[in-house]
Amino acid sequence: MKPAWLSKVPPAWRARMVRMGFNLHPAFRGTGGRVVHVADDLSHIRIRLPLTWRTKNIVGSLYGGSLFAVTDGVHPMMLMAALGDGVIVWDKAASIRYKKPGYSTLFADFSLTTAEVAEIRQALDLHPELDRTFLVELKDEQGVVHTVVERTVYIADKNHYRQKSAEGEK
Repeated sequence: MKPAWLSKVPPAWRARMVRMGFNLHPAFRGTGGRVVHVADDLSHIRIRLPLTWRTKNIVGSLYGGSLFAVTDGVHPMMLMAALGDGVIVWDKAASIRYKKPGYSTLFADFSLTTAEVAEIRQALDLHPELDRTFLVELKDEQGVVHTVVERTVYIADKNHYRQKSAEGEK
């Protein structure tokens, strides 16, 4: 289930368009974060969350909602792009652990290796639906981890999902 607009974009422009798409989307803009890097093959995305008046809480550190929301949707988008039209990908669950208050700009790196994609494809051959959990660390410029977000993504073979939905309607 690749985002429809992404398949219409020439490969040379995809990384730029993903970056622009995230940065211009109202829900993502509201987090205060900005996508600063997208790898050409969409296997790595880096997000910067600056400490500004919009992202600062009452005690002067980064607002927890911004820390959590800035990680939303990135892995599903990467998986959709990597796995193609034959799968359905949704965010299923998430949790956050605060390690230290963020009193400076924090960065989140999202990665998806070719080995992980191959493993997911192989798992889908055995089980038509599965959950995959990803950990995202928000770190400062020195590499100190301030927050860890755990995101669970639901991945299903599109044909299986449609069949399951049709059975549920009966």
